[in-house]
Order: sequence, then C-alpha cells, then structure tokens
Amino acid sequence: MEEYYRTYKKLLFSVAYRMLGSVSDSEDILQEMFISLQTMDTEHITNMKSYLVKMVTNRCLNELKSARKQRELYIGPWLPEPQVHEIGHNPLDRLEQEETVNYAFLVLLQKLSAMERAVFVLREVLGYEYGEVAEMLQKTEHNCRKIYSRAKLKIGSGGEAPAQLTGDTEPLAQLYLRAVNTGDFKNFVSMLTNDAVLVSDGGGKKRAALKPIFGKERIQAFLEGIAAKGALQGDWRLLDINGQTGLVLIQERKPVKIISFHWYAGQQQALEVYLIVNPDKLEKLESFL
Repeated sequence: MEEYYRTYKKLLFSVAYRMLGSVSDSEDILQEMFISLQTMDTEHITNMKSYLVKMVTNRCLNELKSARKQRELYIGPWLPEPQVHEIGHNPLDRLEQEETVNYAFLVLLQKLSAMERAVFVLREVLGYEYGEVAEMLQKTEHNCRKIYSRAKLKIGSGGEAPAQLTGDTEPLAQLYLRAVNTGDFKNFVSMLTNDAVLVSDGGGKKRAALKPIFGKERIQAFLEGIAAKGALQGDWRLLDINGQTGLVLIQERKPVKIISFHWYAGQQQALEVYLIVNPDKLEKLESFL
C-alpha cells in the first residue's frame, strides 16, 4: 500500500485537484481513499493505476454532488484554491513541474459540470481511450464522446491550445507592485487586453466585488479605488502560484490577498486577473510567513 501511495499520489492528486479546485479537499479525498483501500482485496486488480484513477474520480464526483448546493449559495464568484510555492527556494522537481495545474486552466474547468470535468480530465489530460473512460464512469462510449465534445465547446480555446495559458507573468507582477507603491495602475493595466476581466473571491467572509469587473478601464478604476482606501497596503511578496508568478499581501503577519493572472501568450497580455481574499483559501500560505 505504501508503494502504491508513493507511486501514484502525485497523479491522483492532480486528478482530484482538477476535479475539485481545492487543495484541501483533494488531500482529504486521497487520504480517505487509501485508508479504505487497506481493507480491500486488491490481488485481483490487474491495472492498479487505472483502478485508483477510477476510485478518485468517482469520489470526486460524489464530493461535487454534495458541494453543489454550497456553490449555489456561495456569495460572489467562486475561484479555485491555488497551489502556492516559494520562488527560488526548494524548486519543484521535473515531475512535479509537469503535474502543476495552471491556475487559469483550473478556472476554465469550473465552467464544466462535474461529469464533463471527469470525462475531460480522463480523456484530455490523462489520455484514456473513450472505452476506458466509459468503463470508469459507467457510461456508454457514445455518451462519453458527446460529453467530451460539449466540454471542449465550453472551454473553447483553453482546451484546444493550453499553451496560450502559459508564459512568464513576473514582469506583470512587478508592474503591479510598482502600481501599488505609486497608486498609479496605468502601466499595469496597459498589459491587459481591452476586454480583460477581474474576478475577486471573498466568499462572503471578506469584502470583494460580487460580480466580475469587465474592461481594463473599469479594472483600473477598481484597483485605484481600493488602493486609495488602503486595502492594498502591507507587505506584498512574489510567490509561485500554480507554476506562474503571482503575489500575496501580508497584513499583521497574516496572508489577506492573493493576485494571479491568466496570461495570453499569443498577445503577450493578460486576459484575466484573479483576486482571492476568502481566508479559507489563504490558510496554507501561513506556512510561508
């Protein structure tokens, strides 16, 4: 069992994290799954990897069903919980880098229903054949093809060209830092597309915009407005957020804000700005203080 855990933990976490958008919930799913596995007879299992992927996927589907009502009652936009690492210290090994889930892509996955997400992850990310996906999810192969096509349509270019979601976001983060220090966000906003969107997640526990803010001019007005009220004062630190450079704001020795970006490599501009202030999604950052 320990060998299975060491061998497949990173893979299974990447599946759960894509499905749930929560680091904490993904870790709980894996822990519960391996505990239950200890009481099972696994000698008859010929493909342990696929069996474990099936187990974690179906547990995630059950978790999403129970969480659906909570999401419906959630105040304001819901953003995934980010994976955060320090920059320049204890760098991730190659395998972990390959399995890092781009944050903007994680946000795109939230457009999908639970079943669409499951089919998309199994087919697009893990490369399972439709027959294997159908067996795992107890669907017909034809049904899985339809679900996959619907998921690709919802995700759009993000699913077809994930390379567009990558790129060096440190220059943008540095521009943001200068803007915070000067109160002038003009240069930062110049790196956003005209139809850029700012999404803030407070979860009803901290003040945040209850609806996405559309357009670079409105984003500039919003950021300059909250900066004038002192909401951006404190110690801003660069961090690795899901493999790209983002920032965290420290106030009174506590993380209070995370900002990250959806970088569009094709235009060398950012399509979206993500601002997380929900304290439940910032708890793990306290280990960096």
